[in-house]
Amino acid sequence: MFDSILVVCTGNICRSPMAAGLLRHAVGAGDGAPRVDSAGLAAMTGEPADPLAVRLLAGRGVDIRAHRAMQVTDALLRRSALILVMERVQQESIENRWPMLHGRVYRWGHWQDFDVQDPFGRGEQAFHAALALIERALPDWRQRLQARRAGTRIDPSSQGVRSGG
Repeated sequence: MFDSILVVCTGNICRSPMAAGLLRHAVGAGDGAPRVDSAGLAAMTGEPADPLAVRLLAGRGVDIRAHRAMQVTDALLRRSALILVMERVQQESIENRWPMLHGRVYRWGHWQDFDVQDPFGRGEQAFHAALALIERALPDWRQRLQARRAGTRIDPSSQGVRSGG
């Protein structure tokens, strides 16, 4: 069961807080709902989410104003059943540094084979573009996580959902 999901980007103030907020909102709360956190490989520790990220998510009914950036740590990674990164280079970095996590780290755009580029310092259009990609992949993860919650086994390394344990 994916009881704990970690969404990772670089600074943990743009992409991963947006993706984690949307994922948390999409999978809901209650029994069987996974814990969804976010962190950064080079986090701006303690900083709030970028104001553009906050505004864009507020427009979608998701409040990330309380978010504060966290650095990726051994403990955070080890307790996460699923780790979702924004770019292939981030996946490679985590898997190279923590080889025991291989098979638990996937790109946010895994199912459609794309990266979500960092909008930091690149203006509002870049934030809209990053959010559009995050929203494009959200149904893929929501479907698989809901199937998993219902007891259907998912295999992130394949394109399908399988019945059974």
